Amino acid sequence: MVRTSPMASRRRAVVSETRHLLFTVTPGAFWIFTFLVLPSAYLMGVAFMTNGPYGLPQMPLSLDSFERLAGVGFLGWSPGNLYTLLRSLWQTLVSTVLVVIIAYPVAYYITTCREKWRPILLLLVVVPSWTNQVIRAFGWMNLLAPGTPLSSLAESLGLVAPNMGLYPSNFAVTLGLVYNFLPFMVLPLYAAFEKLDTAQVEAAQDLYASPIRAFWHAVFPQTLPGLLAGTVLVAIPAFGMYVIPELLGGGKGMMLGNLVANQFAGSSNWPLGAAGAILMLIATFIGLFAMRRIGKRLGGGEEVVI
Repeated sequence: MVRTSPMASRRRAVVSETRHLLFTVTPGAFWIFTFLVLPSAYLMGVAFMTNGPYGLPQMPLSLDSFERLAGVGFLGWSPGNLYTLLRSLWQTLVSTVLVVIIAYPVAYYITTCREKWRPILLLLVVVPSWTNQVIRAFGWMNLLAPGTPLSSLAESLGLVAPNMGLYPSNFAVTLGLVYNFLPFMVLPLYAAFEKLDTAQVEAAQDLYASPIRAFWHAVFPQTLPGLLAGTVLVAIPAFGMYVIPELLGGGKGMMLGNLVANQFAGSSNWPLGAAGAILMLIATFIGLFAMRRIGKRLGGGEEVVI
């Protein structure tokens, strides 16, 4: 009977683990490299090329697309693209704050219900997102159009001019963003509330803390990971949103995603569209870095995984 040395057994175990790791990681790595890394690299290359006669990129390399994105043209400087960027940031900020304000009590209420009702309530929150985004946007167009009850109420309160309606407007875009991304905030907060240590809340109440102070010192730190995860899931897609501003804004609420899409379609300027897409990627990385720093500071120096 042949005995195998411990070194040979250990070597075979390492080889087996390596094969298993390659078998499990290779498909995902191939998918990420093919459909994320390669398109991003191509996009970066296009952004530094010159716009051709039909909008297609061509040599030589230049920074014309980034100058156009900054508003510099052959007629001088124009703040149009800067306004689009600021509008995108503002819409993202307002929508994210409103989503947080709505999602916190909703997630807390679901966790206080009986366990048999929680899946049903979560299903009610998620079900609207199963419908196509375009169909939901058309639904809001019908609800906010002139002559509808909501528009008539806004006219009676003096919020809009007669026969104008709430659509198209920046308000409609904000409402559509909040409605679209609300489930992405409720679910992470619900997961955080399920792990809530109620003893800390009771201790704060025993020390005669006001409801606001009890929330800030006992509830908020424990739900911070869910809040940060939800903020990332809401803010990043909202910043580059195309469908909702295009349909509910009616040309009045163009955001950065619409600007990029127009360059690949009607305006036919691929390098400028690629430069705008790179700007969105940079803004995404800056936002992720800022959220990690904020989470670390609010979390008492502990790293908060996003």
